[in-house]
This record gives sequence, C-alpha cells and structure tokens, in this order.
Amino acid sequence: MTKELGSTAFGLGEIGCCAKVSRRALLGQAALGGVAFAIGATGRATPVKAQGLLPADLVAAAQLGGQVSYAVADLKTGQVLETMNADLGMAPASTMKALTTCYAFSTLGTSYRFVTRLVATGPIAGGVLNGDLILMGGGDPTLSTDGLAILAGKLADLGVTRISGRFLTYGGALPFREEIADDQPVYVGYNPAVSGLILNYNRVHFEWKRGQGGYQLAMDARGSRERPRAYTVTAGLSNREKPVYTYAQTGGKEQWTVSARALGSGGSRWLPVRAPDAYAGDVFQTLARARGVDLPNPADLRGTPRGQVIADLTSEPLSEIARDMLRYSTNITAEAVGMTASAQLGVAGGGSASGRAMSSWLKQTAGLKSAKLEDHSGLGVNSRISALDMVRALTAHGPAIGLRGVMRDFGMRDAQGGVIKGHPLQVQAKTGTLNFVSTLAGYMTAQDGTELVFAVFTGDLQRRARAKDQETPEGSGAWVRRSKILQSRLIERWDGLYGR
Repeated sequence: MTKELGSTAFGLGEIGCCAKVSRRALLGQAALGGVAFAIGATGRATPVKAQGLLPADLVAAAQLGGQVSYAVADLKTGQVLETMNADLGMAPASTMKALTTCYAFSTLGTSYRFVTRLVATGPIAGGVLNGDLILMGGGDPTLSTDGLAILAGKLADLGVTRISGRFLTYGGALPFREEIADDQPVYVGYNPAVSGLILNYNRVHFEWKRGQGGYQLAMDARGSRERPRAYTVTAGLSNREKPVYTYAQTGGKEQWTVSARALGSGGSRWLPVRAPDAYAGDVFQTLARARGVDLPNPADLRGTPRGQVIADLTSEPLSEIARDMLRYSTNITAEAVGMTASAQLGVAGGGSASGRAMSSWLKQTAGLKSAKLEDHSGLGVNSRISALDMVRALTAHGPAIGLRGVMRDFGMRDAQGGVIKGHPLQVQAKTGTLNFVSTLAGYMTAQDGTELVFAVFTGDLQRRARAKDQETPEGSGAWVRRSKILQSRLIERWDGLYGR
C-alpha cells in the first residue's frame, strides 16, 4: 500500500530488524538485475552487488549494538520508500535543532530580531542618570562582549557619567535554568545556564599558563575585540588527581577549582556560566567604566522592568541566527530560540514545558505521533521522536521555510570514516552526536535529480548510561564514526534505488 506523509491511514504495522521496502524499490531492484549503486574510488556511481547493500547487512557491519532506525521518503510526493524500526522513539540528539528551526521560523518569522535594552527609571541631567539603570535581556543568544561594549558606548554618548540609583540586570524574558541537561559533565561549555540575559553563549574563558612561580589562572569574558576580566567567576588550583574540575556558588560568585595535575604548560577552554545575569552585569559594569560611566555593582531585578528605553542593541535576523545554530550546533541558541517561540504562543515556563509545547505544535501541524520532546537542543537524552515522525516534520515544514538552505552539507564517509571529497550526491542535513548516540536528518538529491527526505537514528543508551558523566568515554568516538559510515552507505543505497 502506498503511504503518504500526513495521511490519516498511515499505519506501518510491525517493523522488525529488516527494512520495509516500497513496491517501487522492489521494481527498481528487479530492473537493475539485482544490483544497486555505490560510490567507487573515482567518485562516480558504480554498480555493486545488492547483497552488500541490504539494510540488515549494513547495520550488522556497523557493529553498533543498541538500536538503529531510519525512514526515507520522496520529498515531492511524500511517499515513504523504505523504513527500519521507523516508529521507534529514539533520542534525536542535535537533529532536534532542525525541528526547533521549523518551530521558530513558523512562529516568529525569519526576520525576527532579539533586542537587548538599557532602561532608565529617571531622567538624565548634568551627566547623572537620576534613578536606576536596568540592563534588560531580550533572550538574544548571540549577545557578545563586543555587543555589550557597543551598548556601553551608547550610554556614554548620552552624556551619562554616573547614576544616582541602582544598576540592575533583568533576565526574565526567558525562564531560568541552571543547565540545559543534567547528565553532562559539570565543566562542558555547551551545557550552560539559560536566561533571558545570555552573554558569550553563557560561557567564560578560562586560561592557564605555567611560569617559574607556578600557574597563572585567568577568567575573562572574551570577545573579538574586548577582553574584560570576569569578576563574578573565579578559578583555583587543587593538588587532587580527580575530579579535574569542581564547581560551587559561594558568596554570590561562581567558584571553579581545577586539578593542577591535569594541566600542562598552558592552555584554555570555555567553562559554562551558571549565574548569567550577574556575569553580564559584571562585564557591562567594566565596559561602561572604561567609557567613563561609573556604575555600582549589579544586582538582579526580580520584578518587571519599568522605565524608559534609552539605548538598545538588535541582533541579526533569526534566519542568520538559525543558520549559525545549525552549522555550529549551539545548544543555548536552540533553547533560547525555542523558548522565545513558545512564549510567542503564550506558553509559560521553559525547559520541558517549552519542549512539550513544541511537541504539541508538531503534532497539530505535521501529524506527528511519537514526539515527546523535553528541550529544543537535543542535548538532553530523554527526548524521543521516531525517524518516521522526523521525516514527517521535515516534509511538512522544511520546504515552506527554506530549511534545506540553512542546513550544512553532509560529508559522505568512506569505509574508514574519512570525508569523501567531490562526492556526487548533494546532502544537506543536521547531524546529532552524544556519547553512543549518532543521528542524521535532512534532504538529499540523487544523481538523477530526485529529492528525498530522510532520518537515520542510532543509539546505545545502555552503553551511554554506563559512561555516566564522562566527556569522552572509551569507544564513543569509534562508535560514532561507524554510525556515520552506516549513514553514508544508506544514503548511497537510496540514491541507487530511488532515483528515477
């Protein structure tokens, strides 16, 4: 039976370990005389024995364990061409960001811009702002130290040299979360706090150098041009062997300790910020003082900001923000964009509440059945969506919003996992990688011009759980490499079977 995406009579029935192949595919195999196509060393499509490209054989050769699921459909007609375990709910990892892009583009529009504001509660006279000054975040995930410096310059241009009241920070545009996912190592910069006031992706730059007197440690809010010291975040050395990092909040400051035994002669890394409003206020205070504006130490504003906007800073349009989010897979950007879209729909609360709102939206607009989403970035491992539902969503929303145009080219892999240069297939997709989870979802154009939409999910969650909070557990890199090879072989298979 022909199956159309979005059809009310879509049931696939029982799906075992072997793929379900459409009648069109079977006819194609017969027409090819029992062969499919793969990419040879020359980069050209050459026939190989179909036995080596059967889905069950490809999955077995990958030696992944856990679960493998995929679905591929004709983008123009919506006909599902081939599936394996396609109704199985899987962790999407960062392919979730493709769904978040659909959600945000459709809800906010591609031209939406985030705005960070300076709000004054009193007039400016004689160089004095008579009242409070509020640094009001608007949920901009791309706000940088250089951007704050521009905003500080605008304040100085107004003639302000000091304020009579308080300097306040406001991050209430988005619900606060101390971290995106609770199963990540404490020190990874891609798992920071979320707030309506986001600076440098809520990360602080930690640098160390060893000299004759020992190590010198520095924390700064590094931008392209500006490099102010971060006073609300400190680092200290410890003689222990493990853990390499510890974290605590004491006396209004974030305090890190690092194992001296784990440090070489020098290096640096980004650490996550857990008190983002204080961090942004601290950095703005330093930047303002450098421009002749004396501000008191910042304090958090718990209520609703009231006053007059005296300066603002506007982000790039959402289309550009999303392009970078998909390219660099920035988790906090996905969370901020998704939560802003939920707020536009009147959904209160962040995190899982906003994820559930996106799940409901996808069910209503694309007919999804399995989506149970807990965040917008895919960093958390508890979200679930089937490969078939991912294909449904990308088919229903992708073409209308130009999703393929903001996705990265996927580098097809050779048998050793290296990227094949000059590969003839055009594949634009979003990858997703967690320890022992590797996913891929997007679009491909076969060599004859046929456009397909697909999702491939692989995951061994039991092995991931055993790795606990290790940043790079043993075997994970090789596992992910084998998964990417499997993804490439499946794409080559689909090119040979489903191109007209």
